[in-house]
Amino acid sequence: MKFTAIIEQGEDGWFVGQVEELPAAISQGKTIEELKDNLLDAIKLLLDTNREITEKEYSGKAIIREELELI
Repeated sequence: MKFTAIIEQGEDGWFVGQVEELPAAISQGKTIEELKDNLLDAIKLLLDTNREITEKEYSGKAIIREELELI
């Protein structure tokens, strides 16, 4: 799966960005490359956090977990 970064340069020279497909993934960086690395970290953090929240919600319940792959 690929993601799209929306990038703007602030008045202070820093680059700020958001992931189009995951609007809650927001970050900044001194360079575009640093911003992209930080956005990837934000995606990982967001997915990990959502996974933890969901695991707590379904804790103790009889569920079926199936992996899905988006290609």
